[in-house]
Amino acid sequence: MAWIYLLIAGVTEIVWAIGLKLADGFTNLTPSIITLIFIVISFLLFAIAMKTIPIGTAYAVFTGIGAAGTAVLGIWIFNENASMEKLFFLSLLLFGIIGLKVMDRKEASGKGVEP
Repeated sequence: MAWIYLLIAGVTEIVWAIGLKLADGFTNLTPSIITLIFIVISFLLFAIAMKTIPIGTAYAVFTGIGAAGTAVLGIWIFNENASMEKLFFLSLLLFGIIGLKVMDRKEASGKGVEP
């Protein structure tokens, strides 16, 4: 269940990041309020997820989902540059997030490599 909370926290991070853009320095009231609400939701879910997910993994996944999702929506909604290099590094970020999830599962089952 913690991973579901973390996934939702990452998605809500995307919402508030886009909201920051639309709030225009908190000068637009409605996007500003929505942004603040989603910041609170995002961090509450993130905190709940960190009760069971290691902090390094949780933070990397949380920020990775937010960064990748925000970059993709920036390309899609705000017509930001979508170069091959940018898409390549976004895919690396996503593979890293998936790798952290897989490694966390291995460590939780006791199959992780001991130092």
